This record gives sequence, C-alpha cells and structure tokens, in this order.
Amino acid sequence: MIRKLLIANRGEIAVRIIRACREMGIETVAVYSVADREALHTQLADEAICIGETKSSDSYLNMESIMSAAVSAGADAIHPGVGFLSENAEFVELCEQCNMKFVGPSSAIIRKMGNKALARETMIQAGVPVIPGSDQEVTECQVGRTLAKEIGYPVIIKAALGGGGKGMRVAYDDSQFESAFNTAKKESEMAFGDGRMYIEHYIEHPRHIEFQIMADSHGNIIHLGERDCSVQRNHQKMIEESPTIVLDDETREKMAQMAIRAAKAVAYESAGTIEFLLERTGEFYFMEMNTRIQVEHPVTEMVTGLDMIKEQIRIASGEELSVSQQDVLPKGHAIECRINAENPRKNFVPCPGHISGIYMPGGNGVRVDSAIYSGYDVSPFYDSMLAKLIVHGKNREEAIQKMQRALGEVVIEGITSNVDYLYDILCDHIFRQGNYDVEFIEGFNERIP
Repeated sequence: MIRKLLIANRGEIAVRIIRACREMGIETVAVYSVADREALHTQLADEAICIGETKSSDSYLNMESIMSAAVSAGADAIHPGVGFLSENAEFVELCEQCNMKFVGPSSAIIRKMGNKALARETMIQAGVPVIPGSDQEVTECQVGRTLAKEIGYPVIIKAALGGGGKGMRVAYDDSQFESAFNTAKKESEMAFGDGRMYIEHYIEHPRHIEFQIMADSHGNIIHLGERDCSVQRNHQKMIEESPTIVLDDETREKMAQMAIRAAKAVAYESAGTIEFLLERTGEFYFMEMNTRIQVEHPVTEMVTGLDMIKEQIRIASGEELSVSQQDVLPKGHAIECRINAENPRKNFVPCPGHISGIYMPGGNGVRVDSAIYSGYDVSPFYDSMLAKLIVHGKNREEAIQKMQRALGEVVIEGITSNVDYLYDILCDHIFRQGNYDVEFIEGFNERIP
C-alpha cells in the first residue's frame, strides 16, 4: 500500500484526496503556489511545500518542481487530481523514470487516448461506434475543407490534443469553414501550444452521456453506471446526474458494454470515463476517454456507495478491485451542481474576490465538496469553481427537490456566484421533464427574464 502520497493539485479535489488518504492511514503532502499559501488543502495535509509562483506554468504545471517536492518529502506516489498534469503523458513518464507511483494509467495509455485521432482509430479497431470524421490530424485549412465536404456538414473542428471546450468551433456549411478552422486553430495554439486539428460530423442536439469505468492491473474491468452531463455552458459541465432518464435498459447495457470494450482495447488501469454522444434516434458514438478521475465522480459515488479515490489508490498499490460487476447495484438518483465564482448574466465571466461569509447546506443525502471558507480569497488565476453540491434521493423528483432545498440554503457573501442561476435551472420545466440536451443553456437563457 502507498505510504505517503503527494497531491499535485489544488482546491476541492486536493481536499477530497487528502480526506480519503487520512481515512486510509496514508500521509499526505500538499503542494501550493505563492497565491495558495493559505488554501485549505495546505492546512489539511500532513505537510505542504511551495512549488512556485502564482502562474500555473510556474507551479502546478511545473513538472520538475513537483517531482522535486515529492522526492524531498519522501513520497512514494503522486495523485494528479483533475486538470493540470492529470492527463499529461510527459509527466507520467517522468514519474515512471523516477520510480514514483502515479495514481492513474500509464503514460502510453494517456498518450494514446489523449490524441483524438489515435483514440478514434483505436475505438474503430475495437468495434466501438465512432462519429464520422477525419482519419488524420489536419493543419491546413484547405485540406480540412475538403474533408468537411466528404464527412458532411455541419462539422465540428477540434484541437487534436485539446480539452475543456477550448479549440472547438462549428461550421454549418462551406462558407463558414475557413473562419471556424482558423479561429479554432489559433485558440488551440494559444491553449495547448499545438495547432493540429481534428474534424468530425457535428451531431445536433445530442445528450452527453458518460460511463464510469474502474480497472486494475489484474485484468478486472467494471463499469459503475452512467452520468448525464448535458447541462453545459461553453462546452463545460454545470450539472450532472445519474442515472439518466433517456436510456432504456437495452441501450444502457449496450453502452456499458461498449465502455468496457473501449477500456479493454487499451488495457486500461485506474479510474476512467468513456464519453458518448447520444442522438435522439438512440444511436450513440464514442467521443473521448478521460484518463483520470472526473470532477463529477461524487455523483457515481452517491448512487453506488463506492469511494472512487480510495479505489484508485488501491489499484495504484497493485491491489485488485474491491468489488465485482455484480456488486455494483446503483440505488436512487444523484445530482451534482458546480458552484462557481462567475456571473451567468455576463457570459459566465469569472468573479474572484474575498469571501466575507459562508454557509453550506447539510442534511440527509446532501454532500458538499469544497475548499473555501470565510475569509478565503478566490484567486483570479485558477478555475472559478468554489464547491460541488451533490444530493441523493430515492428518485429523480426527490433529488431535484432536495437540490432546490440545498441551493436555497447556500450563502456565499462578498463575491458573485452562480447559485441563483443553478436554482432557476432546477425550477425550469424542461429540465424537470428531463427533455434537455447539450444546447439546453442557450434555450434556457432565452426563457428566463
């Protein structure tokens, strides 16, 4: 078993990992930037090490500084959390070279599944349905335009090595392609330092359904059910729920088996997520694989009762999965709302600042994952998420009612947040009917005053 774990991250996910380690009797090492000196994760860990200046490139993305901290602290493993270096194959290679356990898959798996074109080819070979698209990366606009005509409009242009909604543009016809391609490519170069693009058919009004999988080094692979992540703004998730009400048992089982097949195709280990786009016809297509724990993992934990962080650590320690597929019996319905320091009325612009007062809800079936406190300064330099509010009910209607109650109790003074906006979504008749898709927010903004 891992003895001492360094968490190469910040915020609520770092706190979440520290808590799991404490329950397992594992020592923890927090790392922090100059701006995060008073952050909660630095106070909860057994020790904390400053790894650089405020900019992420100088701290949380500084591979050498993080490895140096791990070695000097005597850690025998690193958990990357989400974002930052969590899907960086180069960093995982560094861990492998330094004989440092990485709580996640190998660098080879991350590299294969992080490249959209290579991941697509891998899924085709495995018999997993994929969206019609380019078979290779594209760097020239004219080449992309020719491919777009062959694939069929509308098309979506994506950064080949991207994520998080960056480097993505839609062209509905040939007249829009050049502008969309150049804009997406420029954004990709700025965000990821890479201008290679990928083009695929754009599915209109799909549901974003993802299946959580867990796999160990002994060949055991299971799924933990699905999450519906269709409520998004700017391609970033806002509300997730499990199970989704749009899948019948036959389609759910088929998608689950395709998720298992996808994981087996790359001999996957650790926690991972297979993301699908579901058309209104019931057809579904592989979109991508996230080779890390997801922000929305608590939704799955609430319906299955499984602690996924602990499971990740056990797998990294060489142990077998603690549960088999027949042990996974999801119960009830869970919903997660991401509470952000942002202004929904101004295109969700981040709103950092000083939190002068705070109250978070509780009660039966209510969970809050957060790293903020009264007196905390929300930094303008990192992600704007303040907390994740998760509820569990016996069915979807009860879960919605519980989330409304919980959101109504949230008090965060001193900064602007999206709490009221989330509450309004929970009251929306289309959301309550479950008749929404990834374009829900655009329509919702037109309906609300």
